[in-house]
Amino acid sequence: MKSLPIIWQRLVSLDGKTCDRCNATYQEMEQAVSKLKEALRPLGIEPTLELREIDEKSFNANPSESNRIWIAGRPMEEWLGARVGSSRCCSVCGDSECRTVEVGGTTFEIIPEKLFLKAALVASSQLLDLTPEAPPR
Repeated sequence: MKSLPIIWQRLVSLDGKTCDRCNATYQEMEQAVSKLKEALRPLGIEPTLELREIDEKSFNANPSESNRIWIAGRPMEEWLGARVGSSRCCSVCGDSECRTVEVGGTTFEIIPEKLFLKAALVASSQLLDLTPEAPPR
């Protein structure tokens, strides 16, 4: 099986909490990864999800690194032709301007399952072997 590495990072406070925006994105990603595993298995591709934590010091230095996703070594927004923006967040993030993603004129604070699936499927298509199979003898 070929691996489709997926990395997601978000702020985690000293007491182990994250914001509602990141928590909701995680819920969407879990559903999407489950569907991807089922859909990609017949193609010989196995999605693997790695979760990374950002501490408060790193977050304060660069809030746009939280709720960030890479698929197959590239930022998710590259697979979608999306733009990264920011908007004021909540709770754990304080008044920070946290990452948003804009696709087709719509801005997402929470990455919805369908958007993640689209990016992952585009990335997966790059893993398909295009070498023609030898004819049977």
